[in-house]
Amino acid sequence: MAATSPAFSSRIGFILAAAGSAVGVGNIWGFPTQAASNGGGAFLLVYLVMILALAYPMLVAELTIGRLRQQNPIEALRNLSERRGWRFFGAFTGIVALIVLSLILSFYAIVSGWLLAFMFAPAAELAGFPAAAEWLTAFSVERNLIMMALFLLLTIHVVRSGVTEGIERWSSRLMPLLFVLLVAMVIYILTLPGATDGLKMYLTPDFSRVFDPNLIIRAMGQAFFSLSIGAACMMTYGAYLSKQENLPRTAGWVAGLDTSVAFLAGLLILPAMFAAQELGVVIYDDAGALLSSDTLVFAVLPAMFDSMGSAGLWVAFAFFALMVIAAITSSISMLEAPVNALREETGQPRSQMAWLVGLSIGAISALIILKFNTLFGLVITVTTVYMQPLLGLTFGVMLTWVLRQNYLLKALQEGAPDIQKSWFWKIWPWYVKFVCPVLILLVIWRG
Repeated sequence: MAATSPAFSSRIGFILAAAGSAVGVGNIWGFPTQAASNGGGAFLLVYLVMILALAYPMLVAELTIGRLRQQNPIEALRNLSERRGWRFFGAFTGIVALIVLSLILSFYAIVSGWLLAFMFAPAAELAGFPAAAEWLTAFSVERNLIMMALFLLLTIHVVRSGVTEGIERWSSRLMPLLFVLLVAMVIYILTLPGATDGLKMYLTPDFSRVFDPNLIIRAMGQAFFSLSIGAACMMTYGAYLSKQENLPRTAGWVAGLDTSVAFLAGLLILPAMFAAQELGVVIYDDAGALLSSDTLVFAVLPAMFDSMGSAGLWVAFAFFALMVIAAITSSISMLEAPVNALREETGQPRSQMAWLVGLSIGAISALIILKFNTLFGLVITVTTVYMQPLLGLTFGVMLTWVLRQNYLLKALQEGAPDIQKSWFWKIWPWYVKFVCPVLILLVIWRG
């Protein structure tokens, strides 16, 4: 018999953990980079619309599936129907989602290892070890393997401690620290020469670009990936949520915190880019296109920190510490989902499953590092551009087309007894059933 799911001890613990799962490197670097490449304020405006139009409704759907039976994604999706065919399809979808999630963590651990290295580098410089600092910032197989392994060990340590003592405790510590560091960095960067130009670009929409189809598609995709939709993370966390909690309201808190971090990250990165430009760092080419958008965080910003003298080392340490915190709050949710699924399905101890899954993902990460040019981009494209949207589409379709509507209403009434009378119930099920699939298919097609 499958073991029962653990649970968060409080609403705030769940909200901080779920927000931590959503808040990651994509929020703090991906969103600002997309904004800088796509009109600044115009992208911000469309992104906020897409959070409301696509990401939030699908977040409620994924959390609802998780809380229905309070089991892992395999069992949760299997139990949406009593029909044999749908039960098999649900279980198969859950297994695929967990495999995709593990592959996402395999490349995420590599990138997070780079962030860890760039956080250690200024500390090594300040301690008088310039050779170590140079090794940490130079791209090499050895550096990538060691830093990836170190980051995964940190993630395994948190997950093996359990939901309350591990994930909830560390999320409750790291998320407030992330906000404090982020706000402090924003305040500091805004005092630098040239930062106000970035601020104007970020907060002033160019309405002629708001209806650009490419900008709309990019904003939709960023909103979709920002909340970890389609990766079974939120479904797993939904299984840990008390049935006394109001699902739409709780999902709103998670989406709000995630969007707040993305917004603050824009207030940090775009002004920092223009401050770097003021110091002589080249940001845009002659045609106005953003240079090195994929590696800007490892090239342009360190160049800006270097130009600031000894103070730049402290600023660099704080910036990359912020990035590492964002990375770890996401990675623990990515590891938790397959670990808990194996724990429930096999009945084996959590600690043992954490080591098994963590080391297996580490082996995949090592293979990607050794075959970097062939595998790195391929794994990212397959998992995030194609599989995540397809899985998100499948989750929404199964919840609204396969599960009987009276069961769906009953699930939402737990924690919100009067929801049947609300506009949410009158709009949301049909919106997820008909509109969201079209939007998600559009993202996949354009992607």
